[in-house]
Amino acid sequence: MRLSPPPPTLDPARTLSESPPVPKVRLASLLTISLLWAAIYLAGMFTPALLDDVDTIHAEAAREMVLGHDWVTLYTDGIRYLEKAPIMYWGVAASYKILGVSDWSTRLPLMLGVLALLFATYRLGQRAYGETGGFYSAVVLATCVGPYIFTRFEIPDVIVGLWLTLGFCFFLRALDEGTPSRTSCWGFAATCALNTLTKGLIGLVFPFAAIAAYLVLTGKLRFIFKLRLISSTLVFLAIAAPWHILAAVRNPSQGAVRGFLWFYFVNEQFLRFVNKRVPPGYDTVPLFIFWGLLLVWLVPWAVFLPQAVREAPRRWREMRSNLSTRQSANLLFVLWVLAIVGFFSFSTRQEYYTIPAVPGMALLVGGWLAKEADPAADPSYRRAGKISSAVLFFIVAIGSLLGIVLLLTSKVPAPGTDLADLLVKNPADYDLALGHFLDLTPQALGAFRGPLLGAVVSFVLGAGLNWFLRWRERPRLGNAALALMMVGLLACVHAAFATFSPILSSQQLAVAIQQHYQPGNVIVVDGEYHQASTLQFYTGIPLQVLHVPSGNLWYGSKFPDAPRVFETQESFDALWTGPQTVFLWTDQDDPKELHGASRFLLARRGGKSILTNRNLNR
Repeated sequence: MRLSPPPPTLDPARTLSESPPVPKVRLASLLTISLLWAAIYLAGMFTPALLDDVDTIHAEAAREMVLGHDWVTLYTDGIRYLEKAPIMYWGVAASYKILGVSDWSTRLPLMLGVLALLFATYRLGQRAYGETGGFYSAVVLATCVGPYIFTRFEIPDVIVGLWLTLGFCFFLRALDEGTPSRTSCWGFAATCALNTLTKGLIGLVFPFAAIAAYLVLTGKLRFIFKLRLISSTLVFLAIAAPWHILAAVRNPSQGAVRGFLWFYFVNEQFLRFVNKRVPPGYDTVPLFIFWGLLLVWLVPWAVFLPQAVREAPRRWREMRSNLSTRQSANLLFVLWVLAIVGFFSFSTRQEYYTIPAVPGMALLVGGWLAKEADPAADPSYRRAGKISSAVLFFIVAIGSLLGIVLLLTSKVPAPGTDLADLLVKNPADYDLALGHFLDLTPQALGAFRGPLLGAVVSFVLGAGLNWFLRWRERPRLGNAALALMMVGLLACVHAAFATFSPILSSQQLAVAIQQHYQPGNVIVVDGEYHQASTLQFYTGIPLQVLHVPSGNLWYGSKFPDAPRVFETQESFDALWTGPQTVFLWTDQDDPKELHGASRFLLARRGGKSILTNRNLNR
């Protein structure tokens, strides 16, 4: 992978009021970044089917936005869904309007968001570290594990990272200008507003916390008054306020039901932070795992992170000195990461909550890799790179040996075997984003022999070649080997995910229902709506839920105009024995709600079944 040399060193006599030159965007760099994005993200956009829970809950909210022509109040299953900010749904709904409703049109806006994040990281890295540093920062982010895993379903955390990256780019530009321009100040305000419309108040908390800490540590707190506070606040409000105002007006308090402002700000943000949200429904990752996963999300580049972090100013006097652009960026990026992981260390947390911090880590690593690759760099950089590559190869060797053992001991399941029959269910872990993967057993791993073999080969070849090239003083080629390794590895991850997807999706059951559905028939979920939300997205038919109001539908179901979607045991008994055909989704072998009544199996897949009250296979 050919890289241009770093830009010339800045003139130390340059005044604070002058902004240092930022290298021009190189077409070759943009093309390489785009090719990596296409090979990793675009290639996986079309399969597998969308998943139950947040994937199709969010997709269904966007679909109902288009059907109802209401771009202010979100609905799911016809019930108000007011707990989320709207930008992600607007993007998916716009995609549906233009391209129609499909799996790939659902994923397209998020994939384009990833590409925009890579370009933004490249540009911010350019400003901080020069052309080579910007390029490596984008490559690290494009090929690390975390962002890929958490764009396999519809969550907005990568887009939060996009607005943070752009916001810090504007802030560094403002620092370089001395007297910040309107473009820098208003651009930063706009990114905060867009982030607020993406995931609520953390769109303000994260950038403000990192920047406030930076200004305090560097003794530049007065700089905040140069950021055109009045006009910047007006820009922020012009972008962020209209949706919040309209949502509050259209969803006011109604009798005992508190309005949008209480639910959205108090219940879903403040009370969720202190783990007192109503109703509860979010598990919390243990703190030591939460912090450890931060390094996992940066694999394989995490081995370079320790020396990259050491590049940041660490002593009080050093921070108070006249920092270069590179030093300022290093300090800011460290604080960016700490602001996010620190915030969630005192709150409820899921595995993916640190994803917006990954661009900051990628930038730190990218800046260090650029220094290592510089022929004029201190030899200590090359030594550190060799040690890190050896550590990576050692870890890969241990993991590959384990993978080979699993390959030799596992057996390919017999044709027609349902993967769910080889798993051990752990329902207590399903509130975690990756909880279902804890169900895997040695017997089930036989279904993943192909991806497992591909992962072992990719890891060994990539990590071994990287180690060899770095010891031959060719770190740039070593970086290229790691990037190509991850293209192969993430292709294997995608193949394994596609194999596992029937456990996480009810799409094949929805197809079975569509083949027999007639107007007037009823689809009932034996459980909570999110467990089978795929059914509604793929059939377009509203679901009835045999469960008390809870989860995503709890709040909206309290409004007087909410459709009656929740069945009691008595009403369900009447449905099952009535003249209508009822399709019952269940993950139980013998649902107790049927009280032993006759039932017919229509379809079974992924440990879930569709039962009917009459025989439709005759």
